[in-house]
Amino acid sequence: MTDGIIESFFVIFSGAAIFATLALYTRQPLIVAYIVIGCLFGPHALQWVTDPALLSEIGEIGIIFLLFLVGLDLPPAKLRDMLQKSIITALGSSLAFFAVGFGVLFVFGFTLIEAIVAGIACMFSSTILGIKLLPTTVLHHRHIGEIVISLLLIQDILAILALLIIGGISTPSADPIYTVLTVGVGLPVLAILAALGVRFVIEPVVRRFDAFHEYIFLLAIGWCLGIASLGHLFGLSLEIGAIIAGVTLASSPIAQWITENLRPLRDFFLVLFFFSVGAAIDPVLLLKMILPTAILAVLLVAVKPPVFRALLNWQGEPGGASLEAGYRLGQASEFSLLLTYVAGTALLTAEAAHVIQGATVITLLLSTYLVILRYPSPIAISRELRRD
Repeated sequence: MTDGIIESFFVIFSGAAIFATLALYTRQPLIVAYIVIGCLFGPHALQWVTDPALLSEIGEIGIIFLLFLVGLDLPPAKLRDMLQKSIITALGSSLAFFAVGFGVLFVFGFTLIEAIVAGIACMFSSTILGIKLLPTTVLHHRHIGEIVISLLLIQDILAILALLIIGGISTPSADPIYTVLTVGVGLPVLAILAALGVRFVIEPVVRRFDAFHEYIFLLAIGWCLGIASLGHLFGLSLEIGAIIAGVTLASSPIAQWITENLRPLRDFFLVLFFFSVGAAIDPVLLLKMILPTAILAVLLVAVKPPVFRALLNWQGEPGGASLEAGYRLGQASEFSLLLTYVAGTALLTAEAAHVIQGATVITLLLSTYLVILRYPSPIAISRELRRD
């Protein structure tokens, strides 16, 4: 058992390095390695890192930076173009996957609220895995890459809306009227203040000092955490504030530079977030819930590719590209894990949370193998399919 943050970081990152090496050798997504070490070293197994407050706080920081960078990839013009191209497929597939998640948990006797949360969690595909399995020099600028990325962007928007709603409902002390007022008033006020801040503060300062990269890096971090804290002051979550900070900065000429240079910091905290997700998993309880977990995971992996193929074909996309996009998007998402984190004990029992989390991890594993065995990717087993 560790006693401080330095010892905890040593355990987490040393373990992550070892398990990430094993994951790369076995062609697994690194997310799974981070979750596994959390499960192994957390309070339900070896108990090497057991401070729940520490786990919660480090996980929250990772979420904030993840959503800030998601927001940076969502400039209004880009959103408009993507919505026109992929909105029908994104919405139709989301409804189909919601039905799968809702149906499995409802059949196994979980409550209506738990089934709804599970259905929402199943709507999304993994942005991290989907992008990382796209060869950057081969597909990103081809049609299949455009299909995958546009669908992921729309799913990210839907996931953000879901987090906003679930976060408001799951707050135990939240009065429904107060929640509505907070979202209806606090959210637009925060967005307006952030937009004004970018136009009259951030952009002039950046134009003056853009040659000092260290300063721009610090400015981006300060902007992210500052708007997140301001949103929290308005009664919104820190995560929603981080999204707004990213979206309002997305049209800035330095948005791409910030995205590239904040990724290492984001990855650092995401290791901590996924560790905290794994630390919350009780292996005994997960084994107890293995039947609904396995059924949900297998159904999602089996259903997602043909659903995407049918909808994309209906929109006029060729069959081969439609099916490949379906396989590349054929898993649950890191947002599924985040949703269970935000829903918390107010909306989910431990059993329901374990079903969603366990199924998500299984889909990440199965989907990775289905992609790397069939299509070009940076970690393909076959040399003929390995592309960077």
